[in-house]
Amino acid sequence: MLVVDDEPQILRALRINLTAHGYEVATADTGTEALRKGAEVKPDLILLDLGLPDMDGREVVEGVRVWSKTPIFILSGRAASAEKIAALDAGADDYVTKPFDIGELLARVRAATRRVGPGNESPITVIGSATVDIAAKRVDREGEEIHLTRTEWQILQILLRNPGKLVSQHELLHRVWGPKYDTETHYLRQYMAQLRRKLEANPPRPVHFLTEPGMGYRFRP
Repeated sequence: MLVVDDEPQILRALRINLTAHGYEVATADTGTEALRKGAEVKPDLILLDLGLPDMDGREVVEGVRVWSKTPIFILSGRAASAEKIAALDAGADDYVTKPFDIGELLARVRAATRRVGPGNESPITVIGSATVDIAAKRVDREGEEIHLTRTEWQILQILLRNPGKLVSQHELLHRVWGPKYDTETHYLRQYMAQLRRKLEANPPRPVHFLTEPGMGYRFRP
């Protein structure tokens, strides 16, 4: 199991309680470390705080969901319904508000780990001549590292998570920029053009990042 939180006392308390109940526990206190350890350890379940120092926990959820179906439980002090909905829409399986009852949390953990066994997923995706390592947040193309902005990463992760499926403009705008930007389709055109320049062999004639006019975008492996 992987526990991700930037508060040392919470990490320690969860590690002690989970270990006492027979779980092997790895910990991380940043989103970057969580993605790396998630790929290395391949945990049966991830307990994840949203307020991490280097990225929002939802970005960790979206990164893990590109390559893994591991159950993800959010443990957060954010109690607003909008926060819960956004985290669950990003791919979390459950949302527990801090402070929480450890007995109830352990019961939820037992239920989730009974349903889902360990998998053999990999965080590596090959797109033409480019290799995308979601866990390391790194893209290499023909031996050269390609830098992606934070927004480009968010869009890419959503598309990679849905291979072959149409992802609507509304969903991308809502997930990446928020509900106030649902009509700002020019943002998507700009960032999709940037992704194609960086990842497609022939950006004017893309074969992996396709536009469905007036509808959205599709990633074709």
